[in-house]
Parts: sequence; structure tokens; C-alpha cells
Amino acid sequence: MAKQVFKKIINNRQLIVEHGQLAKQASGAVLIRYGETVVLVTATVSNKVSETDFFPLTVIFQEKLYSVGKIPGGFLKREGKPLEYGTLSARVIDRALRPLFSENFRNEVQIIINVLAVDNDSDVRIVSLFGASLALGISKIPFAGPVAGALLTVDQKQNIIVNPTLEQLNTGQMELIVTGTTDAINMVEAGAKEVSEATMLEAILRGHKVIVELVAFQNEIIAKVGQPKMDVTLFTVRSEIIAYVNEHYATKLIAAAQIKEKVLRYEAIQGLTEQALEHYPIANDITEKDRQRIILELKTALYDVVRQEVRRQILIDKTRLDNRRLDEIRPLTSEIDILPVVHGSALFTRGETQVLSVVTLGALGENQIIDGITDEDGKRFMHHYNFPPFSVGETGRMGPPSRREIGHGALGEKALLQIIPSEKVFPYTIRIVSEVLESNGSTSQASICAATLALMAAGVPITAPVVGIAMGLVKEDDNYTILTDIQGMEDHLGDMDFKVAGTAQGICALQMDIKIAGINETILQEALLAAKKARLQILDNVLATIVAPRTQLAPTAPKMKTFMIPVDKIREVIGPGGKMITAIIEKADDVKIDIEDDGQVTIYHKDYPAIEKAYELIKAIAMPVEIGAEMTGPIVKIEKFGAFVNLKENVDGLIHISKLAEKRVEKTEDIVQLNDLVKVKVLEVDSKGKIKLQLLEVLPKK
Repeated sequence: MAKQVFKKIINNRQLIVEHGQLAKQASGAVLIRYGETVVLVTATVSNKVSETDFFPLTVIFQEKLYSVGKIPGGFLKREGKPLEYGTLSARVIDRALRPLFSENFRNEVQIIINVLAVDNDSDVRIVSLFGASLALGISKIPFAGPVAGALLTVDQKQNIIVNPTLEQLNTGQMELIVTGTTDAINMVEAGAKEVSEATMLEAILRGHKVIVELVAFQNEIIAKVGQPKMDVTLFTVRSEIIAYVNEHYATKLIAAAQIKEKVLRYEAIQGLTEQALEHYPIANDITEKDRQRIILELKTALYDVVRQEVRRQILIDKTRLDNRRLDEIRPLTSEIDILPVVHGSALFTRGETQVLSVVTLGALGENQIIDGITDEDGKRFMHHYNFPPFSVGETGRMGPPSRREIGHGALGEKALLQIIPSEKVFPYTIRIVSEVLESNGSTSQASICAATLALMAAGVPITAPVVGIAMGLVKEDDNYTILTDIQGMEDHLGDMDFKVAGTAQGICALQMDIKIAGINETILQEALLAAKKARLQILDNVLATIVAPRTQLAPTAPKMKTFMIPVDKIREVIGPGGKMITAIIEKADDVKIDIEDDGQVTIYHKDYPAIEKAYELIKAIAMPVEIGAEMTGPIVKIEKFGAFVNLKENVDGLIHISKLAEKRVEKTEDIVQLNDLVKVKVLEVDSKGKIKLQLLEVLPKK
């Protein structure tokens, strides 16, 4: 296969696609170059139909540290499990691709993205999505693409910037990823500094214009090198099974779907499912594989009855499972100080969704170190999200965080980061853990609400409270209904999960996932405005619980003192091999000390006296003696020409014999003796640090 190269200028940068040279045994493979970012993307498909009840798509985003000229840290010098950035990037790409496959396609599809070189001005996620869509498009895999993405930000003057450089992104007001097809938008992910709904919508639509251009380029390439699509057998349910379910269980399932309480509803539906599986006539002379296929079809038919009924209620009757109005939020309760000992805690409940968030404060040196392909090498604010199986009344695996837990935690972190005070204002590392205790829809947004409450209870001076809400959608052709505060079944059976978090002033984070091909501007605008209305109602509930961050930290939280020392004194404070700073820590009851390159020193301890002791010890080493200052110290050395006074640790000054008294002094010992405590005035500090003093008073011995 001869190598073919395709080129196009996108946003003043050349996008290059190479095909036919690398990974030729994959069904589809492309090498994408954009700026100096290079990714190899492959798409493969199993010829065997899976027996799962969902489309088995896997997106693997492989971060290779050689792509940014790094050797992995730690003991093992090779990449291990995906880091958070890789996991989140894979989720973004998966969420853009998945709606463009038939849900009845059951052959396993695997997308592998090999990140070969990274130029941080050419976002690797956008390049990877382009490559994934194109690899699918030229392959034999049935795919309703192409799809593409765009990265955007807004500068200080509210100008929208498409495909920003790293500097523009870091100084911008938001980081927005939009994906879609020629006709519609199908995924949105954003973090923003209280950006208005109007600006967000404008940016999303601007991004779609870029997407249209990228999709057109893909279509040109697919027309030249694309393969014929494979023949596939889509999963279907036999007509006799559908007829059996409709005759014996449809009425009962419709009634079960109308039960208001989640647990009772699911138990009723599960009970009817078990009855159907027990009573459906399955022949004894069939293979186990055929038996499992019948069971799968039966479960699907039962599920479809519930799905169609719930969607009909919402779309036609405009009623919901729990009889709420379409724009009504479930009952809200907020509490703080749930736990003793911890630095801050809060419980947020919305209907049958409940989250406990706990804040822990630590020294800046306890920040997370990141060894990845981005420019980020560490972070001082973390939000972690846990979703145990008991939160939905089930048993299940308990282990390392799942992709979903990492994604939900990151979305909350993205929203909360916008209101976290700067390191200069609040020099602490901040970790929040959100524990989901009950789940019936939108736990990620509930975790943002609980975390905001916990931050204020902990005394973290956030700039404004941020809360979140999840919007839903049911759409058939041109008929659609938007829902506020979706619960689990509305999310599962609906067409959109649209999460919006923000303050009273604007949006701080946004995430949209859909199951249909895409949505238009009208639906986007309606959903954003409805989310704003709901957000303000939730804010009222939060502020009724705690109106502002506390002015004092919890007794158990580390206290701190921040001050500056001369940069040239940092080495002296640390000492050779860290001996001096270690000695200070030991003398001051094991305080924690952070020293920044600019000379900022922060001391942490649970007790202020220990902090003050460490402060005095550091001050004695690093603080310059000021001319004109009056100080007290003992005589430590007597010479013919004068006496030396110890002013502070390791710092002595000289009182020349002529400065011991106004009259002439014959001998130093006529005025002062060794170990006398004297009060002196600083006359001069020369360029070598030598200090000249004048005697003011010999203090009486105690």
C-alpha cells in the first residue's frame, strides 16, 4: 500500500494526514500531524458478535512520556496505567464517537491512540478525535461519522479564540471542547471563569463552524482511501418475543414505571423481569448459547416497554416519573459540620441523591505531583469522587477509581477550581473527597454543591459559591422536551445529560453527552437558560445554610504564617544538606515549612506558638538587621578595640571602643563585661554584612 499524504490549513496551522505506511493490518490507521503534535490512531473491529446488551466500544489513549522528552519518574521507568489526563482524554473521544454507532451494533470496536509527539499549542485531544473519526471513516467499520472537535477560549476582552495557544488558554476565561458532525453538536466539555450563557453559546456555535470544515476534510480523504463497510448483523428481538412481552407484561411494566420512589420502581420492574424469564417457554433441546440469546432478547423487549412508556409520558403527556413539573427541582437539604476532627464537611441531598464532601487542608508541599504529557507538573487543589455500589442499593466491585469516578471528580474539580483562592491569598493544598451515599441522578453536580458547602465550613475564602444541575432531553424527530434535575431513569432512558455548574454570575463548568446524533442551537439555548434558573434556586438553599466562608479554620486544621525573606538568604535557612531547616523543624515541634523561589516562606502547624518559634528562628537567620534599629543581646567577646554583641542566632555586631560612651574609654572592660546584657543601636551594615553598633545601656542582671 503506497503512502498517501493529505494537507489542509486549519486555523493558520497545517493539518497533515498520512495513510498507507503505518499499522497497515489495522482496519483503519492514520498518522495525524498538527503543528508539532503527532498521533497514530488505529481502529479495529472484531468479526465476532458480542453477547453483551450494549455496543462494546473501547477508546485507549496512550500517553507516552517520550512525546514530551521525559523519562517516567519513580522506580519503574516505563508507563503504567493511564494517568488522569489520559483517562479524561479517552472519555472525551469516546463520548464524541459513541452516539454515531447503532446501539444494536454488537461487534467490539477498539480505538487506540498512540501519542507520539506533543506540541502544547496544538491540543492533542482535538488531533486525536480527528484521527479516531478518520480511522473509523476509512475502515470497514460501520460508523455514521465523520465527527470532529474544536478547542476554544475567551480572552479578557471577551473575544472568542479558536484553537488557542497554550499561553492563550492559560490566560483565557475558559477551556471549551466542542464536538459534532456537519449537522449538529454532540458533545461539550468546558471549564470557565463565570462565563455568561450567551458567551458560552456563541463559543459553542463558533466551534461548530470549525467542526464543519474538519468534517469536510475527512470526507475528502474517505472518498479517496475509504474501504467498503463490512456486512453486520444488528441485534434484533424476534417478533414472537415482542408479542409475548406485550401480551403478558406490558400493562404491568407500564404501571411499575409510574411508581414514584426509585427503589420500589426498580424492584417492581426487576420482579416482572424475573417472572418473564422464569415463565417464557424455552425449548430444552437448544444450545446454551441459543438459550442466553433468548434471555437477552427477552430482557431487551421488557426494557423497551419501560423505555417507550417513560419517553411517551415525558414527550406527549409532559409528565415525569415522580409527577414533578418539567422545570422542577427535587427537595433540597444542606447541612454542614457533619463530622468532627476533619477540617470541613457538608452533606447535600437532592431528592434521592445524596453526597457527603470532606475538605482537608495541607501544606503547599503536599500538592499532587504530575508526571504526564501536559505542561502541568503539579496541582494544589484536588476533588476526588467516590461512587460505591451501596449508593444504588447493590453489591459490586470496590477497588481503584473507575473511569466514571475519575471523570465525575474531574468535572467537579473543573467547576470548583474557578472559585478557589490563589496560593498567595490562601497558601494551602486543598483536597476534597465527595462520597456518594445515595444516587438517583446527577451525583456529579450534587458533589459540587456539597463541596462548596464544605469549603465554606472549612473557612476556605472562596470567591463565590458554585452549584450544579443536570438537564435532560427526550427527542423524537422535531418534538422534544427539556427536563430540569433529571433522575436516574430519565437519564438512562433519555437522549441527553447536560450538566451545568456555576455561580450567580456565570458558568464554571459544563458537560453535555447525548445518545442521538446531535442537537441544535435552539435546544442548547433553552437548556442553558433553564439550567441557570435552577442553579439560582440551589444557590438560595446553599446560602441559607452558610452565607459566607468562615473567618477561622477548624481547630484541627493546620494554621499558617507567611512572610518574605531575601532570596539570597534561602540557602542559609535551608543549610548544607538541609541541616538548618531540619533543626528548625525539630526545635519548633515538627512544623511544616515551605520556601518558594521568590523568598516566600509559609510555616504550618496546628498550634500558633510552634509557628512563632519557627518564625523567630528563621528570622534570626534570614532577616537583615536594619540601620537605626534598637536591639538587645549579650556581650559574647571582649577585644581591645571594642566588644561583640550577639544580636540573633549566628549574627554578631561590634561596639567599637569609641562607641561605648560619650567620653574617652581606656579599656573595654571599664564599661562592659563578658555576658553583660546590653541595649544597642545599629549604626551601619556594610557590603560584607559586618554590623557596627553603639551602646545605649547596660541592662541590670536578673
